[in-house]
Amino acid sequence: MNDIAPASRRQMWPLYAAGFTTAFGAHAVAANLGGHTGDAVTSLLMLGGLLALYDGAEVLLKPVFGSLADRVGARPVMLGGLVAFALASAAYVLADSPGWLWAARLGQGAAASAFSPAASALLARLNPAAKHGRAFGSYGFWKSIGYTLGPLLGGVLAWAGGLRLLFVVLTLLGAAVAGWALLAVPVVPPLPRSRQTVLDLARRLADPAFLGPTAALAGATAALSVGVGFLPVSGRAAGLGTIATGAAVSVLAACAALVQPRAGRALDDGRLTARAGLTAGLAIAAAGLAAATLPGLAGVLAGAALIGVGTGLVTPLGFAALASRTPPARLGQTMGAAELGRELGDAGGPLLVAAVASLAGLAYGFAALAVLLAAGAALALTRGRTPDTGG
Repeated sequence: MNDIAPASRRQMWPLYAAGFTTAFGAHAVAANLGGHTGDAVTSLLMLGGLLALYDGAEVLLKPVFGSLADRVGARPVMLGGLVAFALASAAYVLADSPGWLWAARLGQGAAASAFSPAASALLARLNPAAKHGRAFGSYGFWKSIGYTLGPLLGGVLAWAGGLRLLFVVLTLLGAAVAGWALLAVPVVPPLPRSRQTVLDLARRLADPAFLGPTAALAGATAALSVGVGFLPVSGRAAGLGTIATGAAVSVLAACAALVQPRAGRALDDGRLTARAGLTAGLAIAAAGLAAATLPGLAGVLAGAALIGVGTGLVTPLGFAALASRTPPARLGQTMGAAELGRELGDAGGPLLVAAVASLAGLAYGFAALAVLLAAGAALALTRGRTPDTGG
């Protein structure tokens, strides 16, 4: 699987920092657009458009940049994306106008579309297959930290100096991680690739070895997005204050962050297989959504903890399974396509829950997604077609 010397831990840290950057950049700005943008956001429709720009760019461009990483090398694509992220952030710092906020947000999303799948491809190329679980577990841990700190630290920065100060920090973060990666991440040349037709690509993406882990990643991301977005709503409906509902979201993020490295180590050590881990992760996330239907603080906290544990299991194992079954010359393309699957889950989960909730209530929305995830877990268990790696 691996064609170059394994990288040291020092060389991995900039890749983890890249994962932190995309997560922190996405959530730090999104959580503060409504309260610190002045005349840039004059309606909920405009706010929705600004929120969608980042994710929309990722949906469209991640597969494109993933394929480019295979063609020219993952390292230059990652470095270029980080530099572009810093430049897009700096554009708003310098202009500080509503129009440039839209441009900066679109630029940040496009840049993240480049360095996120490229970093995942580098993790797979720079580590032997026996350490993929640890590598992706650590990467997922730092992304979870970014998701957790984004709204909190972003809120502090926006309170202290407005959205402009937040973009200053994002500019410095993108530039610092790019410089760190330039110095520490080794050159990983692209590999010769056989010619691939559109039909060849379609066959590879339709293979259960790709579809199984990607569907699991999409389902887990859907549960995570629903938990972050709707558990506070459920808590407020039960009479809980903002501190309690905020703590619930923190529990979710903390559980996801803590489980990922442990799941990766268990995979590498042969104590857990990818199929068993993905199945268990989806089942636990489904149980969390079911628990969220219970009234009061107990339902909110149990739902948050179980959703966090479930997504923490699925994320590193899904990416490790994909890396183990992908030719090294096509890692960027696979990671980009898998990231697209996650983005679709990120958008589709809340849409499903919102649609059902608007007709029958939020508890039924949680239940609908729980049934969907449980069905996916049952299908994976009965068919046994998700690739087993690490045991």
